[in-house]
Amino acid sequence: MGKLSDYVVFLDSKLAEKFSNDRIPIDTLWEAYFDGAVDIPGDIYRLLEDRHAVVKHPFTREHVKYFVTKFVPELVIHSRQIDEKLVRWHYDRGDDFFAAFLGPRMVYTSGFFTNKDQSVEQAQDQKLDLVCQKLMLQPGERLLDIGCGWGTLAMHAAKHYGVHSTGVTLSENQAAFANKRIQANGLTDKVKILCMDYREIPKAKYNKISNLEMVEHVGIKNLTPFYSQVYDLLEDDGLFLMQWTGLRRKSAQEDLVWGLFMAKYVFAGADASLPLAPMMGYMEKTNWEIHSVENISYHYCVTIRKWHDNWMQNKEEIVKAYGERWYRIWHVFLAWATTIAAQGTAACFQVLAHKNLNQFDRSRWVGKASLGEQGRIAVPGRRPDWRDEGTPDRDAPQIQPSLQH
Repeated sequence: MGKLSDYVVFLDSKLAEKFSNDRIPIDTLWEAYFDGAVDIPGDIYRLLEDRHAVVKHPFTREHVKYFVTKFVPELVIHSRQIDEKLVRWHYDRGDDFFAAFLGPRMVYTSGFFTNKDQSVEQAQDQKLDLVCQKLMLQPGERLLDIGCGWGTLAMHAAKHYGVHSTGVTLSENQAAFANKRIQANGLTDKVKILCMDYREIPKAKYNKISNLEMVEHVGIKNLTPFYSQVYDLLEDDGLFLMQWTGLRRKSAQEDLVWGLFMAKYVFAGADASLPLAPMMGYMEKTNWEIHSVENISYHYCVTIRKWHDNWMQNKEEIVKAYGERWYRIWHVFLAWATTIAAQGTAACFQVLAHKNLNQFDRSRWVGKASLGEQGRIAVPGRRPDWRDEGTPDRDAPQIQPSLQH
């Protein structure tokens, strides 16, 4: 069995003495790394692959303190004020911060790979097409993308499927970036981005609705009213596609420790990271009929690994603009997330649903590809990576030093 000193360099003598012959709690290790008490000079994946030999996953006093003072209050309240604060703390950090790992597409959700050697841009383009095709988008239809991020899906659907897109985000930075990019692409007549809480979405009717990895932020207490709201916004013959990530149902202690780490350092307030069955239960109770469920968990593993490669390649610029601590937090987050996804701790699903109404025309599914099988997501008449003028490759934000961070 190896020693922790085989993987890290201790810069704190007291820490080195305490854990020289004992496994270290993983949260203690990460905190020490963030604070500069240890360094990880080599391949962090080597440490993660051998972690069970040199770390342990107990619930610490810090876990209990965080759970009682932060996690539980956020879970119980989930008010508009708190959700706005938490979302903007994360997503308004800086477009350049996210571009440093997401790349030019600025899509903060799992891609879809038809082979693992594809770039993250190819995978994201394929995911965007997969979503549009599962929704059976038709020219002239109205698409609502709840939690639209930087507007990439809304713009993609308008540009390549001829729909009128409305995106909703609570992040001021995302909305400003998206609207600037929409204007650069000449799509202001087809795409609009609204900066607001999802609970404030004006009452209207849409043919299709998408919601990609935003429902986690809605919170468990708000899932029933959220799905009811989406139901009311959708036409009776419409389709709803949702993608979300959650912990597996039978969680090991490491899974729970991982979940608390994510809540504390990355996605504060995202407590609706549920397994498949309970999430489907909330949907069915609000009168949704599930058409298909696709497990894309390993696609997320590959996506995050490529994000991590981008992050490491941009280290110098990130540290200059945001400091060493932020670089280290995301270095751990992305590497650990890759490892967690590969072993099944975290799962990612795409669900296609419609209203459970007697008159819904279910014959539409006959002869239609509902899952992302290889070769079924190419769009005739355009290059698969759509790198033409004005698209995200040309206007992705560059990392700039800022005194605000």
